[in-house]
Amino acid sequence: MVKALELLSNPVELKAALKLKYIRQPLFGPRDAVSPELTRCYQLLKATSRSFAAVIQELHPELRDAVMLFYLVLRALDTVEDDMSIEPQLKISVLRSFAEKLNSTDWSFDGNSPEEKDRIVLVEFPCILHEYHQLRPQYRRVIQDITDKMGNGMAHYILDEQFNLQGVQTVKDYDLYCHYVAGLVGEGLTHLIVEAGFGEPDIDTNPQLYESMGLFLQKTNIIRDYAEDLADGRSFWPREVWSKYAEKLPDLGDVQHRQKGVNCINELVLNALSHVIDIFTYLSSINEQTTFQFCAIPQVMAIATLALVFNNEKVLTENVKIRKGTTCELILKSRTLHGCISIFRHYVRDIKSRVPVHDPNYLKVNIQVARIEQHIEEMYQDKLPEGVKPRETIYYKKAQKRFKQDGKVLPLEQDEEYKFNMALTVLFTIVSAIYFYVK
Repeated sequence: MVKALELLSNPVELKAALKLKYIRQPLFGPRDAVSPELTRCYQLLKATSRSFAAVIQELHPELRDAVMLFYLVLRALDTVEDDMSIEPQLKISVLRSFAEKLNSTDWSFDGNSPEEKDRIVLVEFPCILHEYHQLRPQYRRVIQDITDKMGNGMAHYILDEQFNLQGVQTVKDYDLYCHYVAGLVGEGLTHLIVEAGFGEPDIDTNPQLYESMGLFLQKTNIIRDYAEDLADGRSFWPREVWSKYAEKLPDLGDVQHRQKGVNCINELVLNALSHVIDIFTYLSSINEQTTFQFCAIPQVMAIATLALVFNNEKVLTENVKIRKGTTCELILKSRTLHGCISIFRHYVRDIKSRVPVHDPNYLKVNIQVARIEQHIEEMYQDKLPEGVKPRETIYYKKAQKRFKQDGKVLPLEQDEEYKFNMALTVLFTIVSAIYFYVK
């Protein structure tokens, strides 16, 4: 009921929600015939993440199954790591050997607690293995390599007593933790994308680009989940940052420390914004439309969430989320690089407009936003004086190449707008006819 009222009070978001549900069509439909095991894999995908299931199923057929299986393998790995009922030594053994299990055809694991919501993925892992072995060898190598790195990284943190007792210490540790839980996912997806021929090779050879894609998402989630993580007895905010504002991390949520808590949030947002320019470069290097959308949607959701948590004291006491209608609007607008840049520009300007003058990082936030805006200008270079040629930088050339591909999306967006307006006209005509008839 609340979500319905939110949509009704935001007509633009209501329109986006209706277009997304009833008018927009995926570029690629589902397969005509699939194996029982593959059918079950997609059922497991929906059971573990409805949002990821939706975007994965719209991917180009060349990548769809590989990304789906990559997700399920990492979901299984994460389900072992997350389950506190599993004895630590057994957990470490399973995590370290998980990549090797991909060489088998019938391995499964039923050691999770019955209350673990995603245990079904491990119980029915043989169907995942069946389809994994149907993938092209290069895709299998990528999935196994990332699984090995992530499994060993998870085991390392379980063995790290200092991390277990005190959480993340330095900003460097913060980046390393985010690397293991998100940066590696970005690395694996990038390898798959380039193997499929859907991305420029340079994104595969420049780790900073795919690291930033993963770290931006993970850092946004960590900032947002402060209250939820504390309630679960976990801590991911780096001590190097929060210790500037309080003696103990939970103190930031106390009323008397609330302003300091907000200042800490803002410094962590500033840290996350350092990845934005790399994200622009990465997105401009994707040359297949469904892959572009798959990469872009989480990033625009993240910048919207980052703007929501910025200078927001509610983060210290509850889990805040962007509205459902906003999500729909962002999905529709992020189908082009131009649309993504417009979204980022809107939200970084929003952040800049709300940073208090008394905030310790006031100047740094303004400088970072200025850097992002300057980079956007370098990508466009559309406001040069007459007769002045644009500088042929790598960012400019990449953006111009992607902007040309964006042109193929515009007719689809125009067609959707036409269909929506026609449907609205028909609806109003019917309602008016009924009204005058009854009257």
